Amino acid sequence: MPRLTAIAPEAAEGKSKTLLEGVKAQLGMAPNLMQTMAHSPAVLDAYLKFSGTLAEGVLSNQNREQIALTVGEANQCGYCLAAHATLGKMAGLNPEQITENRAGTDADPSTAALLSFSRRILEKKGFVSDQDVQDVRDAGHDDAAIAEVVANVALNIFTNYFNHVADTEIDFPEVEPLNAQGAACCHTEGSTCA
Repeated sequence: MPRLTAIAPEAAEGKSKTLLEGVKAQLGMAPNLMQTMAHSPAVLDAYLKFSGTLAEGVLSNQNREQIALTVGEANQCGYCLAAHATLGKMAGLNPEQITENRAGTDADPSTAALLSFSRRILEKKGFVSDQDVQDVRDAGHDDAAIAEVVANVALNIFTNYFNHVADTEIDFPEVEPLNAQGAACCHTEGSTCA
């Protein structure tokens, strides 16, 4: 059972209601993550602005979804894995890519470098080496892309941790765990996750 409940758009008030209605108009639904964030209009607004601004950056939508899958797997966030597997498919990722991206790799060397760098940021808590940065540059990425990888990792850490704390109910098709630890916060009926 979720620790923080989702607030349906029609039950929300004030700024949260306006924000959720905007999400619903754009996506056709207001995901449980955002409905749960709606307890604090400041949290929901910050999330929407941060993710919306990053969508205007140099990284493609596909790259942002790939980073989200890598970070979600590393942080064992079942909600984010389910959401970003769905959004990744919508961005053109095939099932094999989604599995590879969750593991922090990709058949394309340029994308693999972004995902490897994302993992290094997580593993080293941001204290990456000069070589880590050089590896991303050698794969063809400039400083703008490197800055956006850091920002996308941070955004996804936020949503992963928010879901861990809230115990958000998953409202996307679940994904199977890649390893024995499985993905966390799997709370849908008939869940097979650990």
